Amino acid sequence: QVQLVESGGGLVQPGGSLRLSCAASGSIFSIYAMGWYRQAPGKQRELVAALTAGGRSSYADSVKGRFTISRDNAKITVYLQMNSLKQEDTAVYYCNLDIGDYSGSRSDYWGQGTQVTVSS
Repeated sequence: QVQLVESGGGLVQPGGSLRLSCAASGSIFSIYAMGWYRQAPGKQRELVAALTAGGRSSYADSVKGRFTISRDNAKITVYLQMNSLKQEDTAVYYCNLDIGDYSGSRSDYWGQGTQVTVSS
């Protein structure tokens, strides 16, 4: 079994920064892809940033130049550094990992979500 635990959300003023963390644990053989999604009230969940196992990153146009996705292999943790935050970044943020375990199975796993509120 695999568990993802998110942390780092909170209340921040416009222009501020936050760093989200997503720590994975359990029967993890390989992480094929990683992503951060967000869902604002009344809106669909959207992909914010993605990172392949090979290190290629991609971002939604709305966050390019402001957000950075990264990973720490030793800690099995994925990060989302968010700078120059705007009110429209307010949402619940979820991490998603495409993980292969030691039994040979490959599945998508989601974090529990962390609230980010950007407000003055």
